[in-house]
Amino acid sequence: MKVKALIVSLTLAIGGAAFAQTATPNLDKREAKQQARIDQGVASGQLTPREAARLEKREGKLAANEQAAKADGVVTRKERRRLQRQANRDSAAIYRQKHDAQKTPAAQ
Repeated sequence: MKVKALIVSLTLAIGGAAFAQTATPNLDKREAKQQARIDQGVASGQLTPREAARLEKREGKLAANEQAAKADGVVTRKERRRLQRQANRDSAAIYRQKHDAQKTPAAQ
């Protein structure tokens, strides 16, 4: 009976560790905030429809890369770092596009 209990507890521990390694809550929060920044830029006229479409495409690629990293069940430190760098670049792109001279015609 002790062996069975030990096997069950080890299975739960390994499963919990694997779940913790595949979760990316910080990146998920970041993606939501960046999406809100894009939406706000469109609403205020700071982003043209074309700029917004490009930024949305970048965010989609980030989400696809995140899913690819999670596909094997473990998001390694290297994969997390790569995803964070990509999110950093996307954030900078949002800032640049929102603060350039291009505006939607109605907002000028």
